Amino acid sequence: MDSVGVAAAAPDAGPGPAWQNKCPWGAPSTTSISCSLADVMSEQLAKELQLEEENAAFPEVVAAAEGPFITGENIDTSSDLMLAQMLQMEFDREYDAQLRREEKKINGDSKVSISFENYRKVHPYDSDSSEDEVDWQDTRHDPYRADKPTTTPRRGFIGKGKDITTKHDEVVCGRKNTARMENFAPEFQVGDGIGMDLKLSNQVFNALKQHAYSEERRSARLHEKKEHSTAEKAVDPKTRLLLYKMVNSGMLETITGCISTGKESVVFHAYGGNATEDKVIPPECAIKVFKTTLNEFKNRDKYIKDDYRFKDRFSKLNPRKIIRMWAEKEMHNLTRMQNAGIPCPQVVILKKHVLVMSFIGQDQVPAPKLKDVTLSSEDMKKAYHQILNMMQQLYRECNLVHADLSEYNMLWHDGKVWLIDVSQSVEPTHPHGLEFLFRDCRNVSQFFQKGGVAEALNERELFNAVSGLNITADNEVDFQAEIEALEKMNEDHVQNHGKKLSTFSSDGDPPIYDE
Repeated sequence: MDSVGVAAAAPDAGPGPAWQNKCPWGAPSTTSISCSLADVMSEQLAKELQLEEENAAFPEVVAAAEGPFITGENIDTSSDLMLAQMLQMEFDREYDAQLRREEKKINGDSKVSISFENYRKVHPYDSDSSEDEVDWQDTRHDPYRADKPTTTPRRGFIGKGKDITTKHDEVVCGRKNTARMENFAPEFQVGDGIGMDLKLSNQVFNALKQHAYSEERRSARLHEKKEHSTAEKAVDPKTRLLLYKMVNSGMLETITGCISTGKESVVFHAYGGNATEDKVIPPECAIKVFKTTLNEFKNRDKYIKDDYRFKDRFSKLNPRKIIRMWAEKEMHNLTRMQNAGIPCPQVVILKKHVLVMSFIGQDQVPAPKLKDVTLSSEDMKKAYHQILNMMQQLYRECNLVHADLSEYNMLWHDGKVWLIDVSQSVEPTHPHGLEFLFRDCRNVSQFFQKGGVAEALNERELFNAVSGLNITADNEVDFQAEIEALEKMNEDHVQNHGKKLSTFSSDGDPPIYDE
């Protein structure tokens, strides 16, 4: 190409040189397109822009939805009904395409998807999907929901000839038993046995049914026990109501908290309230709440069923009355001990299974048990002689045997020993009264002998000193045999004569027995 050709081609390239059009720092030669405000605010323009965005985002969906518009080239359009059906079909297709776009937009890449299948309007004969391709969302059947077993007709069998199936069929019965498990209590987890096509035999189903009923009854009993029992360091609503009444009446000022727990009771500390004309309320009180759970009393009925003071009122058929009787028994025993001058808590009032007594201690601090306190040799010797004297008073003046006397039921306060927990105390005429006394003597003798008290008697000598009986036996076996013989003689006398009269031979003063 010569210079003439270049000069001739230059005017076609533009007014400036060619490098100026490609330079980024050159002045842009753009022409502004003028448009009115009405065109910008028009709804048609907004719809077109939205449609362009959707086509760019979902090109495959739009391409599938857009089909050839129905024309009337080979269709008779003389009928208005046919035209209406054609227009309705085209509207339905557009509506379904819009629903598919909405599904795709909402679901995105989520593993959990939603479907608008129930809102689509495509006619079944005009469906785009093939007959072989079946989507479970297009059906009303959920493959993850197991079918319940079909019921057997009233005649008891289905089928004919060799294909007959009776209601006793193993497979049919197994599936029915699996379906019946849904009727168990909600607390009994049965799982998805129907979905796994589980077949339970009658034996297994009956065992599960019995276990479900047992668990339901046990759950009901536990709930009732929780509502109506006194648990560890807690009280049931009825007991709480009794304590509220005591505080509201002014008998108690306030209940501070729990100070001791035992096998059959819980002890709370409280401050005394206003004294009445016939009742003196101590400044500090101990509230003994007997547990209304019967587990601890199953093996302790021997202390009360053979006691002549409560024998006629004892009944195993009403165990809650036994617990109240247990509290009443401790009140009567404490009253006897208090009248005899034995150091023990003073009874304030008894309400059902709640016993209010004076507090042995000071400033909410209970007196220590004899097993927990460290005493000097002089105090140890003083405590031994005091306990010996109290055991004799308890047996001869109060006509009682402690039946659970040990260092755990003796408190050390104000330089002397105090006896507590006498709910199990019985009279010597009890069929096992002397056995209980011998056990108390063994506990006391062993404790003080280990404590270094040289004057401490052994259990046989202590028994004779307390009871006044003169049982001479060289060993413990013969000694207990004579005790059992005396108890048998006394029991036979009571059964023959119908009154409580001692037949024990004694060198000292005989025990006092009430007619």
